Amino acid sequence: MSTTSLLYQAFGVRGYQLVRTDFQLGEVVFTIGQNRERYCCAACGSREVVAHGTKPRLWETVPIGKRRVRIFFEVPRVECRRCLAVRQVPLGFADPKRSYTRSFERYALELCRRMTIKDVAHHLGIGWDTVKDIQKRHLTAEYATIPVRKLRQIAIDEIAIASGHRYFTVVLDLESGAVVHIGDGKGIAALVPFFRKLKAAHAKIKAVATDLAPTYVAAIKKHLPHAAHVFDRFHVVKLFNEKLADLRRELHRELDNDKEKKLLKGVRWLLLKNPEHLDDEKQERQRLEAALALNAPLATAYYLKEDLRQFWEQPTKLAALLHLEHWIRKARASGVAILKKFADTLSFYRPGLLAWYDYPISTGPLEGTNNKIRTLQRQAYGFRDLEFFKLKIYHLHKTRYAFVG
Repeated sequence: MSTTSLLYQAFGVRGYQLVRTDFQLGEVVFTIGQNRERYCCAACGSREVVAHGTKPRLWETVPIGKRRVRIFFEVPRVECRRCLAVRQVPLGFADPKRSYTRSFERYALELCRRMTIKDVAHHLGIGWDTVKDIQKRHLTAEYATIPVRKLRQIAIDEIAIASGHRYFTVVLDLESGAVVHIGDGKGIAALVPFFRKLKAAHAKIKAVATDLAPTYVAAIKKHLPHAAHVFDRFHVVKLFNEKLADLRRELHRELDNDKEKKLLKGVRWLLLKNPEHLDDEKQERQRLEAALALNAPLATAYYLKEDLRQFWEQPTKLAALLHLEHWIRKARASGVAILKKFADTLSFYRPGLLAWYDYPISTGPLEGTNNKIRTLQRQAYGFRDLEFFKLKIYHLHKTRYAFVG
């Protein structure tokens, strides 16, 4: 293989000659040159130029094994007779503002697909900030525009990114699993830019999954009036579990008998467990039944919790409606203030609950993405550059290296 072929095939350097090779301090330095006939203006491409000296430059390129490799080139400066300006000739193998070649950049990006930034920097023997700069510029170009025209089913939720009530509002495409919007803060203001993009792209959103937050209800009603708004099953059950825990706490305070108070306190988590998950070896079922027999309002609330879970197991939408109406009547007739208030809540959110039977979607995939975001944040010990953090979130669905806690 000729020296010219070596430069091109191994390091992506084409149109230059290898002048000499130096081995120093464990590094390989290739000095290259360029024929004067190839000089041209970097702005207009004209070859009507006059040489005006050189500027020595050194670039990092793809290593050979663990041995660092650099390219040395005295970059010619030329005066263009057409532009009447003095500038350096264009470089075919590197960005003139970078200290590494394009082949090195591609190599670093390929490593970033399987390794963390810290591991890549250690492997290449360069600074962490250099790898971050390479990856940020690549991700910025890749996610400069995120297509939303073909979106049909989405999920919306917020995630805390720092102390002091700092949030991102994340929108997930439920069909592809890709994050399509990250808004600063939470509430309608964080979603307005996304809704504008949808309108400009003439997107036809069919269904949106969110929790029961009133801000989401108002935002979807205003900006996506024709989309089915599906309230997430997990958040509905979670909200009722919170009410059940509040009821147990309230009843616990009202008891005077220490033995009964101890019994009621000991079943706090058993109340929230699904019956099929109770451990008979630990006598969890017996302890729960004893506590329920002790207090009628708590027993009513517990059995209503189990009955509520059956709402999502009905064969048809009509059967689900009848089941929900029956549940609301039982809760209102229970005489327990917390249950009556929750019945009013479900009555208000009835359309969004029933919409699940038209579009059985949830924010579950988005909760999984939020867990990945927290893992990503923990691995990096936080992100000072929030724009880079957003780009990494957009790229999560393409990330292949394993997360470690």
